[in-house]
Amino acid sequence: MTDVSAVTAWLRAFAGVVEENKDALTALDSAIGDADHGINMSRGMTAVVAALDAGQFDTIGALAKKVGMTLVSTVGGASGPLYGTFFLRFATTAGEATSLDPAEVAKALRAGLEGVVARGRPEPGDKTMYDALAPALDALDTALAGGGSLAEGLQAASEAADAGRDATIPMLARKGRASYLGERSVGHQDPGATSTALLIATAARTLP
Repeated sequence: MTDVSAVTAWLRAFAGVVEENKDALTALDSAIGDADHGINMSRGMTAVVAALDAGQFDTIGALAKKVGMTLVSTVGGASGPLYGTFFLRFATTAGEATSLDPAEVAKALRAGLEGVVARGRPEPGDKTMYDALAPALDALDTALAGGGSLAEGLQAASEAADAGRDATIPMLARKGRASYLGERSVGHQDPGATSTALLIATAARTLP
């Protein structure tokens, strides 16, 4: 079962990973965006850690809601609303539960993806975080349906997210600032897909 402490550990670990990769994420964004993705994500996750330090959360829903609201209010650009909505939808699905079984974890993550779709209207191949997140959750669902553990499912999800991240390199951007570049967006890895792959990789290390 995945409890409040496990989700907290995931978020704290992700904050550390974002900090480690801040410059790399910003460098990716400098090629096709506003050169601030790493900076914005670092600011947001620093605020999340501060909220975790200051708060007491009895349910997974309350924890994830606080994370989502914090990201919406502190992360600039498109990332704040998208990541914030992801965790707000995760929170709604987790609800008052103090722990989630593997299927419930997958359901909450899927709700987060649906929130990203509702907010940003991405489609496969648009060169966005969706291109890493959607394949990851498909892989998680497939692994669990086949009798795999959450650890096995999240490992499969991480591998799929990494593949989705890499697949953005040859894509022509159709969303966001990168879409303004037209053909010049081809050949660059999407920063949002990259941070999403880091989120899933961190989950694979901390949630099971």
